[in-house]
Amino acid sequence: MTAPAAATAGDRRAAPVRSGAVPGHRRRARRRWRPAAAVAFVLATVWLVIVLAPLYYMVLASLRSQGSYLTANPWLPSGGLTFGNYGTVFTAGLGRYLVNSVIVTAGCLIVTLLFSLGAAFRVVRNSTRGAAASFRVLLIGLAIPIQAIIVPLYLLIYKAHLYDTLAALILVMSAAAIPVSVLIMASFLRDIPQELIGAVLVDGGSEWTVFRRLIWPLARPVLATLAIYDGLNVWNNFILPLVLTQSSSVSVLPLGLTKFQGQYAINVPAVMAAVLLSVLPLVILFVLMRRQVMRSLGAIAVR
Repeated sequence: MTAPAAATAGDRRAAPVRSGAVPGHRRRARRRWRPAAAVAFVLATVWLVIVLAPLYYMVLASLRSQGSYLTANPWLPSGGLTFGNYGTVFTAGLGRYLVNSVIVTAGCLIVTLLFSLGAAFRVVRNSTRGAAASFRVLLIGLAIPIQAIIVPLYLLIYKAHLYDTLAALILVMSAAAIPVSVLIMASFLRDIPQELIGAVLVDGGSEWTVFRRLIWPLARPVLATLAIYDGLNVWNNFILPLVLTQSSSVSVLPLGLTKFQGQYAINVPAVMAAVLLSVLPLVILFVLMRRQVMRSLGAIAVR
């Protein structure tokens, strides 16, 4: 009875020594990583300041009057702030340009995402020569810049009686965005385990059931990423609206901003208000899609 008791007492005395060694090791590990964390924090802060400084300057400039724009400190909220510039830009027709850009962007995203997901699903599920040939034809669009075929596009749209319409912009911009979207979606769908699709088919589901109940939910993060990428390209596109439209009633925001800037070139606060209004929809799109984008990036990291 004495030996086990002595051993137990020895274990109890030795336990604090072993338990104390682990926290010390963890403290040393934390100290080792603190410089790297500090450097990362400083770099992230600098990058945040670089990104937010122009937005902060635009907000303050858009709230100043034309007379106090050059006299007040541009980085301090002083000099009589007012929202009158936003009323000026809407009176000048910027609201119509904004609505046209929203219609074109939303239409392009609906057409591009639905067609890209459906086409990628057919390419992945069908191993026939026809599906492979169709996929190669789509990929040819990646090698042809839109500027190289702008004249044939103009003639095609004009002969189809779609010139100077929003439908022409939606069709052409969707066709330009589909090749890269199909390539990305096909690469994503090939990574989905075939066992999942086989399980749905064994349970009596059809191809439509696989697409609706399995492919669509799994592809939402990638669709959100493509929505931001394609939406940014469509929203900022300038050359296609310039060539395929001419009237102010169908002008989109990038083209309308040039007209607005030419009309109010001296009124810098009004121009800043117009530019800020053109940026807000993109910020709203990213805020709505950021959770799905982070899921997509997490899935890529896991792979």
